[in-house]
Amino acid sequence: MADSGRVKHDSPSSSPGPRRKRTQQSPGSKAKRTQQSPGSKARYSVNAPGHCFRRVTLTKPTFCHHCSDFIWGIVGFVCEVCNFMSHEKCLKHVRTMCSCMAPTQVQVPVAHCFGPAGQKKRFCCVCRKHLEGSSALRCEVCELHIHSDCAPFSVSDCRVCHQDGGQDVDTYQHHWREGNMSSGARCEVCRRTCSSSDTLAGMRCEWCGVTAHASCYIIIPPECGMGRLRNMILHPSCVRICSRNFSKMHCYRISENSHHSEMGNAWTGKQTLKVFDGDDAAKRNQFRLVSIPRIIKNEEVVEASLRVFYIPDEPQDYELQSYSQQGLFTDDIINRNGTPDNKPIFKDTASDSWLLRSKPREVEVMKIYPACVSYPSSVQRQVLSGQEILLDKLQEIRKTSLRQMNQTRFYIEESRNRMAQVNLLLGGFPTQLDREEYTHLLSEHLAVKSHLVTISHVYTGQGAVVLQISCFSEAERIYMLAKDTSISGKQLYSLVIPEIMQSKLAKGSCPLLVFVNPKSGGLKGREILYSFRKLLNPHQVFELTSGGPLPGLHTFRDVPHFRILVCGGDGTVGWVLGVLESIRHKITCPEPAISIIPLGTGNDLAQVLRWGAGYSGEDPYNTLLSVDEAEEVQMDRWTILLDAQDMTEDGKVNGFLEPPKIVHMNNYFGLGIDAEMSLDFHHAREEDPDKFNSRFHNKGVYVKVGLQKLSHTRNLHKDISLQVDRKDLELPSIEGLIFLNIPSWGSGADLWGSDSDSRFERPRIDDGMLEVVGVTGVVHMGQVQSGLRSGIRLAQGSYIRISVNKPIPVQVDGEPWIQSPGQIIISAAGPKVCMLRKSKTKQKKQSGSLKEGRSDSPAPSDGGQ
Repeated sequence: MADSGRVKHDSPSSSPGPRRKRTQQSPGSKAKRTQQSPGSKARYSVNAPGHCFRRVTLTKPTFCHHCSDFIWGIVGFVCEVCNFMSHEKCLKHVRTMCSCMAPTQVQVPVAHCFGPAGQKKRFCCVCRKHLEGSSALRCEVCELHIHSDCAPFSVSDCRVCHQDGGQDVDTYQHHWREGNMSSGARCEVCRRTCSSSDTLAGMRCEWCGVTAHASCYIIIPPECGMGRLRNMILHPSCVRICSRNFSKMHCYRISENSHHSEMGNAWTGKQTLKVFDGDDAAKRNQFRLVSIPRIIKNEEVVEASLRVFYIPDEPQDYELQSYSQQGLFTDDIINRNGTPDNKPIFKDTASDSWLLRSKPREVEVMKIYPACVSYPSSVQRQVLSGQEILLDKLQEIRKTSLRQMNQTRFYIEESRNRMAQVNLLLGGFPTQLDREEYTHLLSEHLAVKSHLVTISHVYTGQGAVVLQISCFSEAERIYMLAKDTSISGKQLYSLVIPEIMQSKLAKGSCPLLVFVNPKSGGLKGREILYSFRKLLNPHQVFELTSGGPLPGLHTFRDVPHFRILVCGGDGTVGWVLGVLESIRHKITCPEPAISIIPLGTGNDLAQVLRWGAGYSGEDPYNTLLSVDEAEEVQMDRWTILLDAQDMTEDGKVNGFLEPPKIVHMNNYFGLGIDAEMSLDFHHAREEDPDKFNSRFHNKGVYVKVGLQKLSHTRNLHKDISLQVDRKDLELPSIEGLIFLNIPSWGSGADLWGSDSDSRFERPRIDDGMLEVVGVTGVVHMGQVQSGLRSGIRLAQGSYIRISVNKPIPVQVDGEPWIQSPGQIIISAAGPKVCMLRKSKTKQKKQSGSLKEGRSDSPAPSDGGQ
């Protein structure tokens, strides 16, 4: 279980675990409790926090969960509640808290964001068993892995990633999580290996990545320095978000597409009971299965029921009632088999559904905590009125759910009115409207209350507005209503936007803004998204399918210096650059440098900047180190003006069919056969997008399209005329014309060539010129791809004018379409953009406690899934 560094643990001797009235015995003692029923076994009392160990005979290879060593022999000790396995010699050293006790040690609960788990071998943090099948879940923010039926019993101890409008916290302590570490992780204290692939063992801080043994981590100073990535991480103390009424899924913009099954364990045994922990579970039919012998004591059945619900209380305070509210049999003398008359026996009955109830108590013991530092989202909060009786509220919760009662906290704080300020970004509106027109649309379609809602920012180019809302319920209403509203046939979207407090950013910090396109690279985008949410603050990781790049750039608008990491193909990089250019005047950072993780098919820009031809499962932690050490370079960006005109047969202009279209180009612009092949590929992908989930398949489709074009002839030089720097250029007999901004084309091919030529300068990405190259057909393109030839060098220039006489295929950075006759003008697009080029120097080898502990990268063997 996780052991949050925010809470100071009690010592094992004062642990609030179950105190059973039995004789103290040594761990190896075979003395049993007196008058045991046939189903009971000897239990051993040790100085472990909440565990209830019993001696077992091992029938298969087993490892100790404390020291992670192999248990030699056939005798071990297992906790009946959480399945913690231990050597006899390790029992007195166990510091890991039992699953039933961990919730009581968390004073500030923070709920998890569960999603489907990956394919790596992991262990459940609740029952400590191996995760198998599709029922496994993992938290999208921290390293918590569980079975779906164990999810209701997980500890709400996720990372605190922002301030919630209450008292500010500037320093953060280590946030420890047990087990599921990469191989080779070493203890920060004793420098020995502390990870294990055979069991849930070892501790790791989920902020700085430091790892240690369960018996060593308590020696490490509590304050966390955020580790090697401290300058890239958006520190939680700098982020504020009023998240009441919103779940963590909403705050972190995580799509809620995972639904785990109803809880229930397929235990085996002679008799199986369905046990509900309260009225709410009975209504929802959410039960736990308890396996018991046919003849067993009442108290032992209650104790087994408490164990499956991870409730660390004494069985004498509880009872089982049949689903018809009948009490458990206490006077039945059938099948007692000579047991004393005062020892009731649980008999096999027709009913197999039972309610676990708390017996009436003469004295109630309540823990009252001081004021909570913040009220995390996804945790229910209720303010008790002066007329409500606290004991009545306690009994009401206990009747609803015993598990819920076990996780309920009572806090006392000064009564004051908290100022609500929720920032929502609404997008999907028509573009190029003014503030008054957007205000009218909001009033008409969403019925916003003007005295509670203010438009703080307007992004006309993206058709989006940012609302400042001073009422939680109004913010929730607008958020949900916008998701069900369409304007002009376009669906609106709504996002909760955090506020970055610039004054609290550390001096010299340069947080990293991450954009991930999960549709790129098959399923690798999904795994990268999960890895970066875990390695960084999830508030700095944005999924591009939720509103595009605008939400992230708006969130970082006041950060004086930051960098951007784009995970996607060349089209995704162009998308981010386009939005950045349109709102550059609204952000404080003048030129945020951009790095790339290549997830597309071509990835030409990524190859020029040394980020590789494609992502193949590299360690995300090492990728972040490479981004931190990368050098900044300038790159030209070009504007293409497409002025479509209706041409008559005699060549006279009849008029404009449509207004001029402006697009931006980063890599290359192609006309003719190159664009025609891209267009055929685009149509094939639109017909069946599910098949285009790997670079290998995509390139295979390109080869197939090229073979179909072998017999194709197009006299492109007769259909267009070209001017370079206002000088007419006579074109040779070619089928394709390509304008290059970078020295890479068609997945890494050098179309310009490396041979020196006195007529032209050596191409660079920041020289302010485009290289004009021609190809004679598909065969020529294939020879360029294989490195046998280069293209036909035609010119270099900074101002290009093309006259098109008939419809022709064109493509910009891999996005193709059919262009109508007219004029095409290419010119420089204002200032250059700042990119990050990966350093040639090799990464310094990180220690196991840092590198292995911080990363959960997709392994190359499993395809990153």
